[in-house]
Amino acid sequence: MVHHSLSTTKYGFRIRTRDGLVVENLMIHGRDEADAQRKLAQMYRQCEVLECRVKNPGNGHSGRNATFEEVIELVSK
Repeated sequence: MVHHSLSTTKYGFRIRTRDGLVVENLMIHGRDEADAQRKLAQMYRQCEVLECRVKNPGNGHSGRNATFEEVIELVSK
């Protein structure tokens, strides 16, 4: 049985708009990375994703990127 949660994860994007402008630290919530990228594509049509980072949710370390081990720990709960 698959458990669908209503929780979202915050993703930090660095993109290049179709006009060539680089946008840093663009935060978007999504159920997963694909959901966040779908929302990004709706807001910034034809943009190029230069970087995508998972932000560390709910541990008081806002602004710090989650390590691989922290992501695995969250996923395995």
